[in-house]
Amino acid sequence: MSDAAVQRIFERLQAENPNPVTELHYSNPFELLVAVILSAQATDVGVNKATVKLFPVANSPQAILDLGEAGLKRYISSIGLYNNKAKHIMGTCAILVRYHGGQVPDTREALEKLPGVGRKTANVLLNVLFDQPTIAVDTHIFRVGNRTGLAPGKTPQEVEKGLLRVIPAQFMKHAHHWLVLHGRYICTARKPKCPVCPIYNECQWPEKRVV
Repeated sequence: MSDAAVQRIFERLQAENPNPVTELHYSNPFELLVAVILSAQATDVGVNKATVKLFPVANSPQAILDLGEAGLKRYISSIGLYNNKAKHIMGTCAILVRYHGGQVPDTREALEKLPGVGRKTANVLLNVLFDQPTIAVDTHIFRVGNRTGLAPGKTPQEVEKGLLRVIPAQFMKHAHHWLVLHGRYICTARKPKCPVCPIYNECQWPEKRVV
């Protein structure tokens, strides 16, 4: 895909949604960290339904530790893999309290040492909380990167590297959210909404629906 085509893609995504935000609900960095850990193989809607009850009770590392693993599970039991996620969150809280003064660290190295935090989760936090130019390749971004021809790759990291290589610097702050939302609501896995796609003309997918 040409540089000019990539520029047009992000100009159009920006025009559609100038200031995109995550659909996970949070009011402080720690809440976002917990929400992102919970969101693995779960929907943002499902996570928000659980955290709207959890966070008024416990929204800091120490408060979660005081709640205890069994107490935490009562709030997140509606979310898939909640047993493992509860263990990860408890381990993360212990590390934050012991080594980071209860604060969410702002480096990839420190974030990826937290239980339940891999590269994708770290990228979300670095982008949303600390304005770093990262791309967290979830299933939506992986699909969009490959389907459109924007950044083809066989693995999430290949797509991430491709996107970082081609996205103009002026769009990096919001690129992650534009691509996630585009994949979630327009370039869906089944029956993509090609007729209303703002980047239809630039998309190189040979199977795109004729407008």
